[in-house]
Amino acid sequence: MTPETEFFIAAWRTLAQDVHGNACNKGFWDTERNDGEAIALIHSELSEALEALRAGNPPDDKVPTFSGVEAELADVIIRIMDLAEGRQWRVAEALVAKMQFNETRERLHGKEF
Repeated sequence: MTPETEFFIAAWRTLAQDVHGNACNKGFWDTERNDGEAIALIHSELSEALEALRAGNPPDDKVPTFSGVEAELADVIIRIMDLAEGRQWRVAEALVAKMQFNETRERLHGKEF
């Protein structure tokens, strides 16, 4: 593992702890979380990113220094970090492993488009 990869994983874990701590403080983990619902909420953030694109990708209504797509994709990552931290899933490590695996795959992963 490269120093950059180790740094990424450590930074991800630190940020995920902050994200999850905030979600806990705001009451989102007061009752048992349903993983299916949590994944559906991640999907809904992707749908909101698509809707922002369809609307011309205007500034986000909550953080207007960013476009709607940027803010909604950030929400996707926040929700992933929260769920992964809450379940102690190693998403950062899996991301690195998947990137390394994808480097070994053939062009277009062997599919014709």
